[in-house]
Amino acid sequence: MIRLTVDLIAKSSSHFKNRRNCPLSQYLKKLTHLNFSNRNIDDIDDLSMCRNLTVLYLYDNQITHICSLSFASNLTHLYLQNNHITHIENLSSLQNLSKLFLGGNSITVVEGLEQLKELKELHIEGQRLPPGEKLIFDPCTVLALSGSLSVLNINDNNIDEIHELAVLNKLTHLYAADNQLQDVQELEVVFSQWPQLHRMDLRGNPVCHTPKYRDRLITVCRKLEDLDGKEINELSRQFLINWKASKEAKKKVRSERIMTREITYPLSADFHLGPQHPSAQNRAGFLGKRKPLEFGRPSIKMRSDPVWTDCIGVSMSRRVKIPASARLATEMQESWKSQS
Repeated sequence: MIRLTVDLIAKSSSHFKNRRNCPLSQYLKKLTHLNFSNRNIDDIDDLSMCRNLTVLYLYDNQITHICSLSFASNLTHLYLQNNHITHIENLSSLQNLSKLFLGGNSITVVEGLEQLKELKELHIEGQRLPPGEKLIFDPCTVLALSGSLSVLNINDNNIDEIHELAVLNKLTHLYAADNQLQDVQELEVVFSQWPQLHRMDLRGNPVCHTPKYRDRLITVCRKLEDLDGKEINELSRQFLINWKASKEAKKKVRSERIMTREITYPLSADFHLGPQHPSAQNRAGFLGKRKPLEFGRPSIKMRSDPVWTDCIGVSMSRRVKIPASARLATEMQESWKSQS
């Protein structure tokens, strides 16, 4: 493995040619760009002599820890993709850092960026996560980045929710493809708080199969110009916005009508039939007033279902089916005859 040192920089062919007759210390002091990508570097030595460094390329190496960068207060771009970094650390002194590239590492928590007040782009896509785990965001870090961050790349990190990112209200670009996002309502709530969002990529998420997914996000993100790699036509956006407004207005009117009906007729027997319907009046009358009983008339309940009984003049072993109403009528006639 190789350690990045001042001597290694001095021996580099590209820097050796640029030095010419300039002393090493003076050359390192003037150095603004340093590219040691894909060099099998696993550690960073003291590079404090490169105090004017603004861009540092260290991607495609074997680095496991971020260290020895406290000298680089002027650094604006840091490229650390495709290493073996597990934690974001030792970056608090990079006060002028505006772009940070950490994709393709083994980071599980986005943290340690609270002091980077000028950070505008964070690229942390494709982390090599343990099976079943997802990339997590530290709330303190997210809140600290809300004042500056405009570009966020979190592609392919098994993320299934982003509600904790709602405070990033200065985002203009979001790349969250190939995750596990599936709740379109959550996305609507979050995106409604990002008024400056211009470009977004959510391809490869389950939410993309939700009915009206594209229409719903376009109506929420009023300045969105590109969704999932497809340009948004302004005429189509305005049509969807008007359609949504009309739908909500109709829903509001319908709700107000139902509320008015319930307030006006709170005791109606049937709210759907209305107070003028005959059926509703009959039910209301039945509940309110009863017809007075007519005294003096015997109350007889007649059975209509057929019963088996013995027939007069026929042997007892033979039975015929006689309606109950006929039998009762016969008994009443015989009773009146005996009384008379």
